[in-house]
This record gives sequence, structure tokens and C-alpha cells, in this order.
Amino acid sequence: MIKLRLKRFGKKREASFRLVACNSTSRRDGRPLQELGFYNPRTKETRLDAEALRVRLSQGAQPTDAVRFLLEKGGLLEKTVRPAETIGKLKQAAAREAAVKQAAKDAAEAKAAEAAAASESDDSATESTES
Repeated sequence: MIKLRLKRFGKKREASFRLVACNSTSRRDGRPLQELGFYNPRTKETRLDAEALRVRLSQGAQPTDAVRFLLEKGGLLEKTVRPAETIGKLKQAAAREAAVKQAAKDAAEAKAAEAAAASESDDSATESTES
């Protein structure tokens, strides 16, 4: 399978990336089938060979997540939401709701304990004044 991925180059700690088409089993910095663009994360500079990218995508090449984001920003791909993102957001929402319910329950228990302690101290205060 052909993958569209980023190939790292540049100095240490000053990485730039080439957008390349390569076999899915090849190494990250191995020899690519074709170079399709450039991305510099420090300056946010992006150059894409739109025609070559359209050809590779029509041939069934699969972009990685980072490349998909760059292609969406460049207008070559329509922005899509992956099912994994939807499921993750639903799980996060459920976890937030559970946390809110737990916090409300803890607050109610703390308030009840505080009220019980206050009534207990009032009872002991009245007993001491009666004796």
C-alpha cells in the first residue's frame, strides 16, 4: 500500500519535513517513490504539489494523520471526522458527566455530615448549659 507521510530532514532540533509517497513497509527516511511537498513546522511554511497529490490520492494512497491535517489545511481534502475521534469524544463527555455527578454527591454528603456535626455540637452545648 502507498502511504503519504512526512520524511524528516534538516539540522538537529531544526527539523523540516518533505511530504512523500512511499511504500507502507519502508522506513521513515528511506527512499520515497515521489516527493510531493514540503512542510516547515517552525515557520508553518507549506508547499504542496497539488496535481501530484490528487493523482496519488486517486490511486488510493493513504495519508497519515499529520499529512491529512496538512492536506485539509491546503484544501486538497475535505475535512472529515474519524469514527475513533467521535467515540473518544463521547467517552470524554460521559466521563465528565460522571465526574460532575460524583462531585455533586460528594458535596451533598459533606453538607449532610457538616449539618450533622453542627446539630451534634448544638445538642452538646444545650446539655452542658442545662447541667
